[in-house]
Amino acid sequence: MTTKPEIDFPEGPAPTELVIQDLVVGDGDEAKPGDLVDVHYVGVSYDTGDEFDSSWNRGESISFPLRGLIQGWQDGIPGMRVGGRRQLIIPPEQAYGPAGSGHQLSGKTLIFVIDLLGTR
Repeated sequence: MTTKPEIDFPEGPAPTELVIQDLVVGDGDEAKPGDLVDVHYVGVSYDTGDEFDSSWNRGESISFPLRGLIQGWQDGIPGMRVGGRRQLIIPPEQAYGPAGSGHQLSGKTLIFVIDLLGTR
C-alpha cells in the first residue's frame, strides 16, 4: 500500500469494545505481542472524523515496540501480517483513558488505519 487510507465516517454510537477489521490481509510475517513493528498509520476521532495524527503526513513510516503503545494497539496488531492494512476502533479505556486523564485524546473513541510494513 502506497497511499494514505481514507477513513469513512462511522455511523451509530461508538463501540465499547475494541473492533478489529482487516481491510487488506497481508502475506508476510505475523506480528506478535511485544514485537517491534514498522507501520504507516492514520488516526481520527470517532465522534468528529477529525484526523489527529498520521505518519503519512510526515512522509515516513515509524517503528516502535508494541508494549509501549496504547492497549488498543497492543491488542489489535498481533496476528496482523506484513503487507496488511487493518482498522482498529479503540474505546477510551484502551486508548488514552477517560475524559480528564490529562491527554488531549482522553475520553475519545479513536479510529486507526494501520499498514504493517515490518515486524521483528
